[in-house]
Amino acid sequence: MRIDVVSIFPGFFDVLEVSLLGKARAAGILDVRVHDLRDFTTDRHRTVDDTPYGGGAGMVMKPEPWGLALDAIATDASHDGGAEASRSVFLFPSPAGEVFRQATARDLSHADHLVFGCGRYEGIDERVFAHAATLGDVRLMSLGDYVLNGGEVAAMAMIEAIGRLIPGVVGNPESLVEESHEDGLLEYPSYTKPSEWRGLGVPPVLLSGNHGAIAAWRHDQQVERTRARRPDLLAD
Repeated sequence: MRIDVVSIFPGFFDVLEVSLLGKARAAGILDVRVHDLRDFTTDRHRTVDDTPYGGGAGMVMKPEPWGLALDAIATDASHDGGAEASRSVFLFPSPAGEVFRQATARDLSHADHLVFGCGRYEGIDERVFAHAATLGDVRLMSLGDYVLNGGEVAAMAMIEAIGRLIPGVVGNPESLVEESHEDGLLEYPSYTKPSEWRGLGVPPVLLSGNHGAIAAWRHDQQVERTRARRPDLLAD
């Protein structure tokens, strides 16, 4: 998979060099390219924002550098074959977007090319999304009902959630099957050695060797944990 990221803070994504995603990049499983939006400006001040039409607080990111950046990325991706099998998907983190869920991550993990556009200030000129739709599929994504200073944190979270589902990124693919949200429930609690720690013991069923009883206990724990912490998931 090829992933392009556009940001005015490209150094934020240096963290992609470490851990499993870093190993996946080194192995050629993930091709991640980070672009500085200011490199696509045309004035000596490298301006990326301006005051909003209609008034209001804050600044809005200008369409010109975004258009040049997205055009260059789309052209480069088509030349290297990154967008041949499927259309590029342009993802813009936004509190006004659809909620990013585990099912979203799994769906996007099958794409050949993802482009993350990280907005700042009061957001990106709306026309940028319309232009991106001429280059591929566009989705505005929200991590939840809160506001961040910019799209970088959200993009990083989504890249990790999507990237770890790509075959070869996680060493043991079976570990992905029973995670929280994969079946609509939260994950059951986990324990390891020692069996007694600071007066706290491991549930006896996990020491029984009875795999049927263990599976039933884990499912019950998933349901109870979901009911206590995320009852909205049970309603869904």
